[in-house]
Amino acid sequence: MLNVYLLRHGETHWNADGNRYCGATNIDLTDKGIQQAHTAAELLKDITFDAVYTSPLQRAHRTAAIASDNFPEIVADERLIEASFGEWEGKTRSEFVAENPELWDNWANDPDHNRAGGTGDTAMEIVTRVDDFFNEISQKHPNGTVLVVAHNAVNRFYMAWKLGMPLKHYRRIVQENASVTLFSLDDQGEFSLLKLNCRS
Repeated sequence: MLNVYLLRHGETHWNADGNRYCGATNIDLTDKGIQQAHTAAELLKDITFDAVYTSPLQRAHRTAAIASDNFPEIVADERLIEASFGEWEGKTRSEFVAENPELWDNWANDPDHNRAGGTGDTAMEIVTRVDDFFNEISQKHPNGTVLVVAHNAVNRFYMAWKLGMPLKHYRRIVQENASVTLFSLDDQGEFSLLKLNCRS
């Protein structure tokens, strides 16, 4: 059985500025985000990891380095990149909903088939790539423990998918900055959520 400690990256400058959608834009951590990553490191200090994986975006990679206490080999994987939010990136939800409410309604009601921000990802595209990643590392570490640092939407979509939830309800799963979630995957890919959004 694979045990996965899943983190969302620490706070970014856009998170701090009215929660602007970062998406695939490469935004760095704030000082608070760096401190959040150190808090996660303290929480994880007694865990022995077989591997550490991260999204290549700098906010996730930097969080992974700090949270893992500079694990010798941190593997960046493109499949963990945050959802592309298209025209919504750099804007708050209130801003882009006011610009085009129909675009938001389409995404909110059926993200499986509608593109975020008109030109971004669909939920099914996100789930397909993230599920592929976890299936692969389950084969590499069938009885291991790994740290994975990714992003708010990709983490929530994957968990919603594995829990059998409609993907339009992904926002009901909470992933705060640098919080720790723990789940397991057995050899059949069965998902068990053990801890969610922990800071202590």
